[in-house]
Amino acid sequence: MTPTPRVVLLIGVAGSGKTTVGRRLADALGWAFEDADDHHSVAARTKMSRGEGLTDADRAPWLDRLAALIRHRVQEGPPTVLACSALKASYRERLTAGQPRVFVAWLDVPRGVIEARLAGRRGHYAGVGLASSQFAALEPPADVLRLDGTEPVDAVVETVRRRVEA
Repeated sequence: MTPTPRVVLLIGVAGSGKTTVGRRLADALGWAFEDADDHHSVAARTKMSRGEGLTDADRAPWLDRLAALIRHRVQEGPPTVLACSALKASYRERLTAGQPRVFVAWLDVPRGVIEARLAGRRGHYAGVGLASSQFAALEPPADVLRLDGTEPVDAVVETVRRRVEA
């Protein structure tokens, strides 16, 4: 039997809707919400704002901070929805290792839709120039809940909520 999740890790490329879906999902579950973007260093945000993708070395301290956050939330709470790109399998493994109470859901969105969304963003460091590096780094997960990120937000939230509360 799978233990009841204490953390939902909502993954996807920039512009896939992680923050929007994550906030609504957290509200629907009565859980806390965290955006992994808020845990990036100033240097990483600056690099991404120039349209440059981050390297594994750039991401390492960020992933360590997020893994510690996940461990804390699983062990001590509060239950949390964490919006995080987690593009590579190695990143997801690093974040979820030894944590059976983490439920992973992937917002899958076609590249053209992502580019349009990023082009319309205002006030966020992840612009349209970041799409190429995000898709280049993406290793689509096979063992998680795949969500159609072009569906209405409420429908996506309800799909995840039902799975988490099952």
